[in-house]
Amino acid sequence: MDDKKNTAEEIQKLWIAYAESKEQDIRNQLIEHYLPLVNIIAGRLAISLPSHVDRDDLVVSGYFGLMDAIDRYNYKLGNKFETYAGVRISGAMKDELRAKDWISVSLRQKIRKYESAVIALEGKLGRSATDEELARELEMTVQQVHQLEQQINAATVIPLGEYMKSEAPQSTDSDPYRNAEFIELKETLTKAIDQLSEKERLVVSLYYYEELTMKEISLVMHLSEARICQLHTKAMFKMRGFLANTDGLY
Repeated sequence: MDDKKNTAEEIQKLWIAYAESKEQDIRNQLIEHYLPLVNIIAGRLAISLPSHVDRDDLVVSGYFGLMDAIDRYNYKLGNKFETYAGVRISGAMKDELRAKDWISVSLRQKIRKYESAVIALEGKLGRSATDEELARELEMTVQQVHQLEQQINAATVIPLGEYMKSEAPQSTDSDPYRNAEFIELKETLTKAIDQLSEKERLVVSLYYYEELTMKEISLVMHLSEARICQLHTKAMFKMRGFLANTDGLY
């Protein structure tokens, strides 16, 4: 069945028919109709992950999440399927990520400790912490903090450039869901950037939009290269947190 021709009434009829018969053909029609949900959720989740994580793996796990959602959904309860399925699709993708766990346990612990220290200091000081203050909080030397931040940057980098610089699809008529995915990603990314401080937004803008190096940004902002690296790391943490907590689409 062509997705474009499925009206709300037709989808409702499919749900009723599937609830009564559980026929594979009807199930396949429902899967085909809702499959764009998987691509949209995978695309949004991918921008909060390191670039080496394969988006195709997310799509495959999300596909199984969609099938599970269709089998378990009870249309008689009146809940919107997209909301129900969004949670299960996202959950299936995150289960896949946890199973692979590309970050070592020790580094993950360091990342959590670093993140907690940054949040605690910012809350107490009402401003961004200096390298020295962060080092004291973590009971590390400034050099050790810088080394940790380099590790964190490598492990948690978000491939923002791919999405910030991407252009809208040339034809929305031939692939409306691709256009919907593009708009969804752009809007989500914009909201994530809005969570940042002025200096963090500037670092993100210069690094991803202007493609300056950390050293070049340090000259522009009159800050040390280590400080720029720290601002970038904190910005990535904030954006990852925002993106990871934005589960549903509807």
